[in-house]
Amino acid sequence: MGQDSVEINSRGAGIVTHPELMEALAAIGVPPDEEVGVSVQERVTLAQDGSVLGRRPLPQVLTAWGHLYRILKSRFPSDRYHNGYTLTAAEQTEDAVHLTFADGHRISADLVVAADGLRSTVRQALLPAAKPVYAGYIAWRGLVEEAALSERVKTELFPYFAFGIPPHEQMIAYPVAGQANGTEPGRRRFNFVWYRPAEESTTFKDMVTDSDGRVWMDGIPPPLIRESVVAEARQAAHAVLAPQFAEVVEKTENPFFQPIFDLESSSIAMGRIALLGDAAFVARPHCGMGVTKAAGDAMALVKAMNRKVDIKEALQEYEQQRLAFGSYIVGHARALGAYMQAQIRTEEERRMAERYRTPEAIMLETAVAPTAH
Repeated sequence: MGQDSVEINSRGAGIVTHPELMEALAAIGVPPDEEVGVSVQERVTLAQDGSVLGRRPLPQVLTAWGHLYRILKSRFPSDRYHNGYTLTAAEQTEDAVHLTFADGHRISADLVVAADGLRSTVRQALLPAAKPVYAGYIAWRGLVEEAALSERVKTELFPYFAFGIPPHEQMIAYPVAGQANGTEPGRRRFNFVWYRPAEESTTFKDMVTDSDGRVWMDGIPPPLIRESVVAEARQAAHAVLAPQFAEVVEKTENPFFQPIFDLESSSIAMGRIALLGDAAFVARPHCGMGVTKAAGDAMALVKAMNRKVDIKEALQEYEQQRLAFGSYIVGHARALGAYMQAQIRTEEERRMAERYRTPEAIMLETAVAPTAH
């Protein structure tokens, strides 16, 4: 249920894949030999002077949002994709869910899957107490063309899933598919995510204030980020990051930032409505599980629907399968990111902050699918 008629395939963000995501892609007919992304074999952590602090073998496939979006959309019937509708109300009766849109259009459905993200209209109506909670830090993000990078960066950074760990910050960067789906050398891009603390009432509030003085505490649209805020980030990159990372930030044409939130829902199945993906749970990106969790939610919902004739019973089974996992992922990601918070609030957060300051712990658990929950 799109907010407008603009396609969403150009989002400038990288995605870490996991086996559960690959299983979901296979289930919708994506052949195993299709190039979903770029393969890397090793992780490295760089010191501020650009030297290597640590290495760890860990093969992974890394992709970009736009590339994955095109793969998914090509498998979806175009006549069933209706962009440009803004949902304003969802009302349930015993036999149906009745949806109303901003243009006055109304439809009824046997089942509604609300996959409408962090600010889910459906979740806010059904679970008003489930609200995103700001984590105390932001993430600068961006993509830069491989061809724009220096030979040093192409050699020392581009082939790896790379980390930088300035005090109370973290830089992550890795190669992804290029704009024209290019995965071969020379046509790829390099993605970065740079976490920085930002106290909510001061630094963060200033960062999300646009040039007209409007404050966007839920996250400022990228085109409205003030040039001075971007310039300050580029300057900080040269001051605190390894020179290889600083070059990536400097050469990214349109860097943007997003506030980091935690979100947990007490229920993800209500009558004939199911919450899925970020509409249900939002974990900090350190797990690299956002897209994979959404794919796992979708697979669990399909399996429940295949096992149960009654839709409400199927949704209850879906909730039993995915509710605890969603909470676990949120908790694990919170622990991974504790040391970047502007404020440490509890003794548990302090303990987690100490645990995840080292290159070894960060490379071992960041963007790795948890094995137990």
